[in-house]
Amino acid sequence: MGFGLGLVAVPVLTMIEPGLMPGAVQMVNLAMPLFTLASEWRRVEWRGVGFALLGRLPGSVIGALIVVYTSIYARSVFVAVMVVIAVLLTARAMSVPRTGVTLASAGFVSGITGTATGIGGPPVALVYQSAEGPQIRATLAMFFCLSALQSLGILALVGELPVQAVAAGATLVVPMALGFLASGPLRRYLDGGRARMAVLVVATASALSLIAQNVVIGLP
Repeated sequence: MGFGLGLVAVPVLTMIEPGLMPGAVQMVNLAMPLFTLASEWRRVEWRGVGFALLGRLPGSVIGALIVVYTSIYARSVFVAVMVVIAVLLTARAMSVPRTGVTLASAGFVSGITGTATGIGGPPVALVYQSAEGPQIRATLAMFFCLSALQSLGILALVGELPVQAVAAGATLVVPMALGFLASGPLRRYLDGGRARMAVLVVATASALSLIAQNVVIGLP
């Protein structure tokens, strides 16, 4: 369903080792879309990708500044808040017209949240939710791949991409690939509605646990 990486992996990884974020998950964000593009790259809507990336560039700079000038605990709470917002947007689909302005705006928000927390998909996915299946998969995959590359480059420029994060992200590509391969055969056995709700519940629980963890750490 495409929820796992942003809504489950990000808060869990942040709880385990916040120092690796957001660089580690951006390595996976860079690799995962390649599986989709391998078969559906011809369906990419390049106009939409262009507008979204144009808006994302200044947003990525702001996201990098957040990483540089905020504490690791503040960023962890930001991750949790973004997960909750993403859950709300996913649970209640909103109708958003697909124009240059909305795409650039979604890209801008994606740049801030994606670079600062690793969760940059929901704003752009919201704009594309009414597109045809192959088009939305291919276009979002291309956007996610290029935007992850953009965020990694900016994080490296501001000195917030440690070698440990790159190594951890490269290691995580292996289980991600195994999960992607397993997802195809599993689709026929999983009920979409119940699985969707289960993921949203787990994501919300992870976000609330992350907030609680950082509140406890911050207590005198």
